Amino acid sequence: MNENVVVSAEWLAERLDEVRVVDVREAWEYDGIGHVPGAVNIPFEEFRSASDEESAEPRSAETSSGQVPRDAGMLPGEQRWADLLGDAGISADDTVVAYDDTHGVFAARFLVTAELYGHEDLRLLDGDYSSWMRERETSTEAPTVEPTTYETREPTDSPLVDRERVESAVDDPDAVLVDTREDWEFAEGHIPGAVNLDWRELVDDETRGLKPRAELESILESHAIIPDKRIVLYCNTARRISHTYVVLSWLGYPNLEFYEGSLTEWEDAGGAIETGE
Repeated sequence: MNENVVVSAEWLAERLDEVRVVDVREAWEYDGIGHVPGAVNIPFEEFRSASDEESAEPRSAETSSGQVPRDAGMLPGEQRWADLLGDAGISADDTVVAYDDTHGVFAARFLVTAELYGHEDLRLLDGDYSSWMRERETSTEAPTVEPTTYETREPTDSPLVDRERVESAVDDPDAVLVDTREDWEFAEGHIPGAVNLDWRELVDDETRGLKPRAELESILESHAIIPDKRIVLYCNTARRISHTYVVLSWLGYPNLEFYEGSLTEWEDAGGAIETGE
C-alpha cells in the first residue's frame, strides 16, 4: 500500500503548521474566492502535459524495452514538476495535502503525479474547498514562500502499466479492468471486458467528500472490484482514474495498476473497442 491516504478537515486543521497544503484550483479561485490558510496554489493546468487534451496527439506510454517511462501519458515531465514544486517551496520529504473544489478529482491527479515522481508522504483532503469553507477559516492572503530545490525520485513501486500489460488483463480471470468514465462514454466505446465505475459513485454530493467506508466497499464489490483481484484503471486522460486510485489505495487494495495512457493512447494504437453497456 502506498502513502496516498485520505484525511479529514479536522485532521488538517490541527496540522496546518506541520504540512504543506496545495490548492490545485485556478488562480482566480485561489485569490478571489479564498483558500485554506497557508495553502500554495499549483493550478491543474500547470501540471498536466500538452497531451492532456482530447485533440492532442498522445505520447507513447512504453519504450522499445517494454518499460513504462516516468513521463508516460499525460505527466508533465520531471523537470517541469520539480520546478513547480520547488517554486512553491515544497521539498521531497514534506507531508503534502491537496484539495480542489471538484470532490477531489483534480487534487487526486496532483497526488498521483507526485507519487509517480517519487514523493511518498501524500494526503487527499476528504471534502473539497466548498466543504472546508462551510465551517472553517479561509484566507485570501498568499503565504510567503521560500523556493526549494525539489528533487524527483524513482518511486519504490510504481503502479504505471503499459498497453501490453492492459491487453493481458482483458482475458485474465484474476484481473478487473475498470473504466472510471460516465456511463454514456462507456457505452460509446471501452476496452473489451471492462466494468464501468463512474468515479463520482464514490463521492457524496452532500458532504462533497467520500461516502462512508462500508458503502464504498459495497459499491466496489457490486462492480466485482475486490482486493484479491488485479485492478487495472483507465479513463480518457488519467485524471478520473487518479481519484479512484487514491480511494482504492486508502481502502488497502494491494494490486493496483494505473494505465497512464488510458483510452486516448489505447485508441491511437488501434486497440480493440467494445460498445454498449
